[in-house]
Amino acid sequence: MSKTTIIGGSPGKTGGPQIAAPGIKKIDVTAVNTPEHRELYQKRIPIYPKLAHGIFRKIKWAFLFVLLGVYYIVPYIRWDRGEGAPDQAVLADFSGRRFYFFFIEIWPQEVYYITGLLMLASFGLFMATSLFGRVWCGYACPQTVWTDLFIAVERMVEGDRNARIKLARQPLKGAKLVKKVIKHAAWVLISFLTGGVFVLYFHDAPTVTLGFFTGHAPLSAYLFAGMLTFTTYSLAGIMREQVCTYMCPWPRIQGALTDEDSFEVTYRAWRGEPRAPHKKNDSWDGRGDCIDCKLCVAVCPMGIDIRDGDQLECINCALCIDACDNVMVKIGRPKGLIAYDTDRNRKLLSVGKKPVYKPFRIRIVLYAILVGGIAAIMVYGLMSRSTLDLNTLRDRSPTFVRLSDGAVRNGYTLKIINKATIARDFFVRLDGIEGATLKAIGLNSDGSSVFVSAEPDRVRALKIYITVPAPITKDLNESTPIAIIVEEVDGGERAINNTVFLSGNK
Repeated sequence: MSKTTIIGGSPGKTGGPQIAAPGIKKIDVTAVNTPEHRELYQKRIPIYPKLAHGIFRKIKWAFLFVLLGVYYIVPYIRWDRGEGAPDQAVLADFSGRRFYFFFIEIWPQEVYYITGLLMLASFGLFMATSLFGRVWCGYACPQTVWTDLFIAVERMVEGDRNARIKLARQPLKGAKLVKKVIKHAAWVLISFLTGGVFVLYFHDAPTVTLGFFTGHAPLSAYLFAGMLTFTTYSLAGIMREQVCTYMCPWPRIQGALTDEDSFEVTYRAWRGEPRAPHKKNDSWDGRGDCIDCKLCVAVCPMGIDIRDGDQLECINCALCIDACDNVMVKIGRPKGLIAYDTDRNRKLLSVGKKPVYKPFRIRIVLYAILVGGIAAIMVYGLMSRSTLDLNTLRDRSPTFVRLSDGAVRNGYTLKIINKATIARDFFVRLDGIEGATLKAIGLNSDGSSVFVSAEPDRVRALKIYITVPAPITKDLNESTPIAIIVEEVDGGERAINNTVFLSGNK
């Protein structure tokens, strides 16, 4: 048998003759668009999924309405945080450097909470995938949800599967042109609403909503709304299943997370084969329950045949289960020819043994421990978090100053973070060097402490100087550990930062 090799380059520019081994056919890539070689490229075959009816289709509708409702409504929910604070329940306030989630307020210094949320989401997804396969892809992934919405709009405008296929074969004029314009206009509108609402999570929703159409919204609002309108329209309306198949890494990753006890949508070949058409009153002896109606293929949004076995493209949406169960009811056969099941049980059932379910496996237990542990740490941290924090930055240039009387002075910049919703008064004190004096620019000090006020939900920055008299500096090391303490006047919360005092001694 001869082999085929593709040789690149243009005629006359290869730098020398191209020689192929005996039995190997040469193909110049400059000629692959000729009719002879056009089969080397596979164009996208449009998919026209048929509307399914059943329990899993209802579950998908529920997920669609709930998730889209949450996404579109949440930015408009108000939450009273007191005077001067944003009243939007969920807000990523970059200008104010805060993240608000109802009663929770996250400061930049608390970014570890965001890390914790990402870890919870990751391990939760790992556990769900190990238990139920690509359940995220089938029901809750944004690509799935918005694609499902776009297909529903397409179905309302152009009709169900057969009507859309018939329409696709017609020339683009008359009724077809009108339907295409209506469909794409609806897609663009949904995409615009999607991009516009995303922007509202980063700005005050009512203000930006009104300002957007009067030209008073921030430039970033128009920029990101436009970008997300384009990406939503492209991914959910045009690319659809290609995003899941070619762009998303999750189908490749899930192979490391599932095992033979993970639930996935499966075709029970032991029961369905050999498949063949079936007429009323025909005997079922010597054949399987599958009548080869291909409804499982017709309803699949990925355009695959579940009967071909496990496939990377399958998102486990289970619409093929609904389609097959309806057919089984009509022909008087038991449901479950296509069903959620495990590889282990598929093998056991094929030889007549009872199914075995193992939800509590080592990997599931480990994921559960990780999820529970991270959640517990985050809850404890939120419940015990302080409303006072302190950052200290020592001057780098100069690192110290030797005064005319021999004393040594170090400068520091303090940032007192008042996370409370009320103004508070604090004393700033020093611990670590007896006899040192503490002063702050623009504030009263008795030498041992500084009195400072901090506005609610604000950062109060101040410059302090610590001076050590000459007799004491002789007994100090080159770098002496000290602690700067900020404590409420009424004896409430306190914050401590450890730093060093540089004396210049060698």
